Amino acid sequence: MPDILVTDDGPVRTVRMNRPKKKNALTLAMYAAMAEAIEECGGRPDIHCLLLAGSEGAFCAGNDLNDFLQASKGGGLAPQALRFLHALARNETPLVAAVSGPAVGVGTTVLLHCDHVVAADNAVLSTPFVALGLTPEAASTLIAPRLMGHARAFSLLVMGKPLTAAAAREAGIVNTVVAPGELDAAARAAAQKIAGLPPAGVRAARVLMRGASEEIVARIDEEAAEFKKRLASKEAQAAFAAFLDRKK
Repeated sequence: MPDILVTDDGPVRTVRMNRPKKKNALTLAMYAAMAEAIEECGGRPDIHCLLLAGSEGAFCAGNDLNDFLQASKGGGLAPQALRFLHALARNETPLVAAVSGPAVGVGTTVLLHCDHVVAADNAVLSTPFVALGLTPEAASTLIAPRLMGHARAFSLLVMGKPLTAAAAREAGIVNTVVAPGELDAAARAAAQKIAGLPPAGVRAARVLMRGASEEIVARIDEEAAEFKKRLASKEAQAAFAAFLDRKK
């Protein structure tokens, strides 16, 4: 079965990460598949809402370590990852997320691009970028302080303090917290409700609320350039060596 499942149910497209044994850690192929699924909606006026989900109690454990280390030999974020982040930034279709269990790294920063987030009460958001000697990505350094305020964003993105589902709701990242068994139904209901609204009006309002996409794309590229520098740093090399030792 594919690691990314894309299904259309009327006006709602579901993009589901389906690599449960690895807690949906993202490979380069998964990044590419999700980017394509999002980009395609730009030419599909019949798709009025996107729903991003995980599988079997995990939303996303971040980057697949093997793919990440291989891609890092090129000196920065892989093209597939950048394509996905750009697709998020330029997406004009309302985006709903269904989050349960771990949401690590990009599993958290992707939520900043969503319009409505439903989280199970077992969800935990975390961003260990700086602890690994790296910098945050997905324009999170721009969006998170605007959404949460500088203090909360610094705690999450720099200090790496995790957020429970309830804390993420208080911070403005999550809209609704439900029991794990209710997650899929609640997220689908939200996506269907959004899809049932006048689509042109929804998209116009969304663009006005989120601002110019090119500002977000520019920050993604700035972060990627800094990420490349940090990846080559002694701090990052030492952090990854220690991480790999712990994995042995």
